[in-house]
Amino acid sequence: MAAATTATTATTATTRDPGGADSPHSPVIGWLAVVAVMLGIFSIVTTEILPIGLLTAIGASFTVSDGMAGLMMTMPGFLAAIAAPVVTVATGRIDRRLMLCAFMVLLAAANFLAAAAPDYWLVLVSRVIVGIVIGGFWSIGASLAERLVPTASVGRATAVIFSAVPLGSVLGVPAGTFIGDLAGWRTAFIAMGGLTVGVLIMLLIVTPPLPPQRTIRLGVLRGMLHRVATRFALLLTVLVVLAHFGTYTYVTPFLEQVTDAGSGLITVFLLIYGVAGILGNFLGGSLVARHPRATFGTAAGMIAAATLLLPVLGQWKAGAVALLIVWGVAYGAVPVSSQTWFTKASPDTPEAASVMFTASFQATISLGALTGGIVVDASSPSTVMTLGGMTAVLMVIAVWVHYARRLTWPDNA
Repeated sequence: MAAATTATTATTATTRDPGGADSPHSPVIGWLAVVAVMLGIFSIVTTEILPIGLLTAIGASFTVSDGMAGLMMTMPGFLAAIAAPVVTVATGRIDRRLMLCAFMVLLAAANFLAAAAPDYWLVLVSRVIVGIVIGGFWSIGASLAERLVPTASVGRATAVIFSAVPLGSVLGVPAGTFIGDLAGWRTAFIAMGGLTVGVLIMLLIVTPPLPPQRTIRLGVLRGMLHRVATRFALLLTVLVVLAHFGTYTYVTPFLEQVTDAGSGLITVFLLIYGVAGILGNFLGGSLVARHPRATFGTAAGMIAAATLLLPVLGQWKAGAVALLIVWGVAYGAVPVSSQTWFTKASPDTPEAASVMFTASFQATISLGALTGGIVVDASSPSTVMTLGGMTAVLMVIAVWVHYARRLTWPDNA
């Protein structure tokens, strides 16, 4: 209880929000702002994972291996993990609307830089910028629903914002891959830059002023790590995200080399995976509040089953697409499950929980892509799938142990 009191005191109110749910601005404007934030996260998610569908094309363009090309996934995650706490604390006294717009400017610049890069190192520089944007925008945008719509609508508004994650997989990556097949991978990044500029304009028009309400200090984040419950949420997130991104980053080489699928068919496969991800997002969101262990553990178990079976059944196109559906449904539930565990571990500091979620998630994306790249260069995409599945099994075991030992969520859970 003392730790909770200290953390609550450290996160102090600084100003009343004139643009929040109790302000005189129209509810329609509030919902338009929610959509604008969702589109901002959509453009970020799509930019972050766009290289998955274009991995081999970009690698061939610069004559680098699939593992080296995987650094495009490693760089953003690593920088986002640092940026989430640092940028959030450093900009704590700046209007949040201004910060959201600044991050969109940086994201557009990163996409255009990648499209024009004459050397691979400049592509990696663009990915560093993407990482800073991810850490900053996510940490601010993920908790804005309560400031934009009436209290009764906060749940729906939060769901709308988080729907950007599966939508990025459903629409963003397949569309980017399709554009890359038609006009080259550089055109895909140009298109993303144009979309980001459009989102920036929408944010400027419909988002009300959002002066900071609370100032998050680094001491709050350090205090969260003293809780066993937070450390356990961190363990589960690291294991399941490591399993997913250590494998999914290299799903295109797998489908090319093992399934023998062409680029057009791979685009269709990724689209099917993304649609399954939307279903998983809504299923996970509806179940995780009541059954957090079962939802998170089941998602990890499905990822384990899909990745372990892919080297066997993925040799056939029907087997590959069936397992991608299972995988998509499973991963769709992961982000909302992870954030729920962090929130339950620190219910008194939701903003700090959001920062912790973003930092841990993005750091593990980076670690997973890097580890998978080392394995795929040293062995094969099938080996990557097998190791990722084994990692997901460890997460299932951890959830089972947690269930066996404790059925409640005490502060020291």
